Amino acid sequence: MSRESSREPRGSAAGRLSRELIIETALGQIDRAGAQGLSMRSLAQELGVEAMSLYRYVHGREDLLEGVIALLLGQLTSNLDDELAEHWQGFLQDVAHKVRQIAIDHPQAFPLVATRHPAAPWLRPPLRSVEVVNTFLSTLLGHGFTDAQAVDAYRAFSSFLLGQLLLESAVRGAETGPVEEPLDEGNADIPERDGSIGLDDAPEVLRLRALLSEDRSDEEFEVSLEVLLDRLAGELSQ
Repeated sequence: MSRESSREPRGSAAGRLSRELIIETALGQIDRAGAQGLSMRSLAQELGVEAMSLYRYVHGREDLLEGVIALLLGQLTSNLDDELAEHWQGFLQDVAHKVRQIAIDHPQAFPLVATRHPAAPWLRPPLRSVEVVNTFLSTLLGHGFTDAQAVDAYRAFSSFLLGQLLLESAVRGAETGPVEEPLDEGNADIPERDGSIGLDDAPEVLRLRALLSEDRSDEEFEVSLEVLLDRLAGELSQ
C-alpha cells in the first residue's frame, strides 16, 4: 500500500475516484456556494481524499471549470428535438428552452456558460461551447439563411438569451462576475479532455470567424432597443 493510499480515510471515495465524480462533486459545490468558493481542498474534503489525489484526474482551475461546463452543455446538442428543428423557429425555441433549463437547474454555475471558449475567444457574444455555436449556425444555414443572416441571428439570439438568463441567475443568487482567481494549485490554462472541441471540429465557426468576431455592439443595442419600443407601442395601441 502506498504512503498516499494509507492516508486516505476509512470509507473514503479513494477507491472509486474518477474525473467524472470529481466534476460532478465540483458542480454540486458550485450549485451550493458559487464558483468563487470552489477549491481543490474543499473538493478533496467532500470526497474524503487527499487534495493531491485529484490531480491525477484534473489539471488545475481551467481544466476543472471546463469539465463542469462540459457537464452542463454536453447533452444540449444531442437532446435537441429533430422534429422541432424542421423549422428554424422551432429550433430556436428548443435551444432557448433547453439552455434556460440549465440556468434554472444550476443558477450558480450558469455564468460559466457565458464565458469565452479558449479555442475561440473572439466569439461575440461569448458562449463557452463552440459545438453549440456550430450546431446553431449549421442549422440556420440549412434553413436558407445566408452567412451574414446566420451570424446576425446567432449574435442577436445569444445576446438576448445570455442577458436574460444571467439576470435570472442573479435573481436566484448567482455571482455573475468572472472567476478570476485560480481554484488552488495547478496551472493548466487549456482543458485536456472535457470541452476540448476545437475549431477543426466546428467548421462553420471557423469559416465565419471574421463575421463572428466583429464588434457591432452599438448597432445591436440600438436595434434591440427599437424592437422593444415598437413592441411596447404595439401593446399600447391595442
